[in-house]
Amino acid sequence: MDAAAGAQIGLGMVILLVAIALAFDFMNGFHDAANSIATVVSTGVLKPHQAVLLAALFNFIAVFIFQLKVATTVGKGIVDQGIVDQYVVFGALMGAIAWNLITWYYGIPSSSSHALIGGLVGAAVAKAGTGSLLAPGILKTVAFIFISPLVGFLFGALLMVAVSWIFVRSTPSRVDRWFRRLQLASAAAYSLGHGGNDAQKTMGIIWMLLIAAGYASSNDPMPIWVVIACYVTIAFGTAFGGWRIVKTMGQRITKLRPVGGFCAEGGGAVMLFAATALGIPVSTTHTITGAIVGVGSTQGVSAVRWGVAGNIIWAWILTIPCSAFIAAIAWWLGRMLLG
Repeated sequence: MDAAAGAQIGLGMVILLVAIALAFDFMNGFHDAANSIATVVSTGVLKPHQAVLLAALFNFIAVFIFQLKVATTVGKGIVDQGIVDQYVVFGALMGAIAWNLITWYYGIPSSSSHALIGGLVGAAVAKAGTGSLLAPGILKTVAFIFISPLVGFLFGALLMVAVSWIFVRSTPSRVDRWFRRLQLASAAAYSLGHGGNDAQKTMGIIWMLLIAAGYASSNDPMPIWVVIACYVTIAFGTAFGGWRIVKTMGQRITKLRPVGGFCAEGGGAVMLFAATALGIPVSTTHTITGAIVGVGSTQGVSAVRWGVAGNIIWAWILTIPCSAFIAAIAWWLGRMLLG
């Protein structure tokens, strides 16, 4: 977008859209808290309020660990920066927020990340057609809809098998005692990965808005206030927790013990760390679900409630098109209401 067009986005509009973006960031933490805490709560290692405080703390600590590669992908790698205006940003955020609310209400662990990507796609296409989309970034994101749960499944299953061999001569009570402690570390690691990957998606949206409004250029570094605000906000969202989804993640897919919770969180954390280092916006929901199914599958096919897992997969498939559709409508409404 040229300077004259960017100047049309007034300071008041920028402040409003930043506030909406931070509301999405809060909801992301709220909606995805279950990803970090469901296993540690369902195994009885921590009480719910203890678990959310642990997860929120490590969501914020991620600010000191990860580079901002995911924010760069979202802010510059999904849609052509030249078509971004206040209506595109508004539509993207409304599409993502609406889909998060729908899936939270029904207790479906869908992806906040892909809801945001879908929102961006829907708003951009509504304004400028499919030519406004950047294929490399979108293809990478879509590919990891399938890759992240498969890698989570693989790592979770391999960790479970390895632990079973290592502790084959130990009594169940001794194994439980060890892994009740170790699960604190795995839950912290997963929360670190969650904060590192998910907070950066909101940073990318705000950065995109600031560039479009002329308050930053595409060559500028990310403003530090955006980084801090997004990490603090997602941590607060996690602290409030999305309890409807905790039950689905922690118990309805498969019955977990502390050793299984450790393996699921540990396998999922490895996947998140790798994706964040590569700048790939992945779904923490997909990753931990795949890891939980992987852990359950090592106990036998019947240990996994495949019907529940199938319903979750349908939500994954529908997230991007549904949030894109809602975002396209929101883009049109935004032009009517904010014009």
